[in-house]
Amino acid sequence: MKFIFISGGVISGIGKGIATSSIALLLKSAGYKVVPIKMDPYLNVDAGTMNPIEHGEVFVLDDGAETDQDLGHYERFLGESLTKNSIATQGSIYLSVIQRERNLEYDGECVDTVTYITEEIITRIKEAGKSKNADIVLIEIGGTTGEYQNMLFLEANRLMKLKNPGDVSHIHITYLPIPASIGEMKSKPAQMSVRDLNAVGIQPDMLLARAEKPLDQNRIKKLAISTGLEPEDIISAPDVASIYKVPLGFEDQNLTGRLLDKLGLKREEKDLKEWKEFVEKIDKAKEVVKIAIVGKYFSTGDFTLADSYVSVIESVKHAAWVNGLVPEIHWVDAGKVEKNPEILKGYQGIIVPGGFGSRDIEGKIVTIKYARENNIPYFGLCYGMQLATVEFARNVLGYKDANTTEIDPKTEHPIIHIMPDQEKKLLERNYGATMRLGAWDCILKEGSLVKELYGKKDISERHRHRYEFNNEYKEEMEKAGFSIVGTSPDGKLVEVIELKNHPFFIGTQFHPELKSRPLDPHPLFVGFIKAASKIKAS
Repeated sequence: MKFIFISGGVISGIGKGIATSSIALLLKSAGYKVVPIKMDPYLNVDAGTMNPIEHGEVFVLDDGAETDQDLGHYERFLGESLTKNSIATQGSIYLSVIQRERNLEYDGECVDTVTYITEEIITRIKEAGKSKNADIVLIEIGGTTGEYQNMLFLEANRLMKLKNPGDVSHIHITYLPIPASIGEMKSKPAQMSVRDLNAVGIQPDMLLARAEKPLDQNRIKKLAISTGLEPEDIISAPDVASIYKVPLGFEDQNLTGRLLDKLGLKREEKDLKEWKEFVEKIDKAKEVVKIAIVGKYFSTGDFTLADSYVSVIESVKHAAWVNGLVPEIHWVDAGKVEKNPEILKGYQGIIVPGGFGSRDIEGKIVTIKYARENNIPYFGLCYGMQLATVEFARNVLGYKDANTTEIDPKTEHPIIHIMPDQEKKLLERNYGATMRLGAWDCILKEGSLVKELYGKKDISERHRHRYEFNNEYKEEMEKAGFSIVGTSPDGKLVEVIELKNHPFFIGTQFHPELKSRPLDPHPLFVGFIKAASKIKAS
């Protein structure tokens, strides 16, 4: 088994996840079985308790693991589903070691950081490879080189390289800024980040040089001299219009060939045909489809973050491109919609994504009412599905106080209520990894639009929630035209709803965005975008 570590320097958000995903795709196209693992420096045991504004979305796997958003990129580029073995936070690593110490599994040894924590890191890396019977394991080290938080991951890298030098490689992603006041690309920050790596005993084998523009030969030569690398091992990684073009840019510079040589491997095959055809579709798309995503996890200070809903965004893109369309996605603050729903006028489709809590809930309900009454295609994801049932109960059935008990525990009309097993967990403040998580089976109703879009009756989708539709209102809602078209196999849990006599009005209790892939767009998103494209934009 071979191992490739990927680190980042100079700035956070440099694109390690996209680079790791791209390299995974290229190695897979070369005929190797690849598995990535994200080493996250946080002391959180998993990503489930992290604020989406600060850390990005929580990406849930089939096995229920709540992971970093980079796992979503891995799955999308590889076109494969991963497991909990592909994520390891520093918190989970420390927890494992401490639990072993409590169980006397170290036979009374003095448990120190460097020996036992680094051994656990190496064990996790090897287990990730074994879990998929991989030829190559890609290890993305979270954080930025020079930070204290990820030092133990780098130490594990050093130890593995020391013991098996021919089986371990290191790729460092760095950044070359172009200060506006100077107008020239500067290489010094990149040189210093490599020096930070050298200081902990690691010499990178390749450098991915991120910048606004492609590197010129002068910069490549300067970096080669300062880092001790061959010029051919310095790969230019400029900003591109689409992240899905990144692998092709790497391939054009022979990254795959150089990397395989360093690991003593030969290219078994070269199969990027489907990926190239997909990228060509992006370039050929001309007609715009205008989509509003209405939510609350958008702003941090003066900035707007797309990371909170990255899987939703990518799913919209996949579906638009397969329909030959250019997705134009607009962020709409639910709080502003509550005051003025007319700001939604002109959008061809509206999405209310997942979320929690009371903030801006009324704005989301106003959004749903606007989409329903004005025949604008609507797609509600998890919370967006739950609030669609609340909106219908209020404005069609006339239950003005209808609500979810998450927001109003005393409502006389609890259209959405907590799952019985979840209530006890909340009372005990047992929040971590306790929701209904992972892939669950669902049966779709014959004759429904959802069944038509999937092309099959039995599906499996990923969940992350504590609350469910209250079946006491099922008969009344359906009589009024609110169709329940997907349930758990035992019929007890409502999974999918839709409205008849509407261009597209679907809500799912699950998160379909977690299973959309560039080469295999999710059918519900494809149907949503197709319906939206038929609406006149303004």
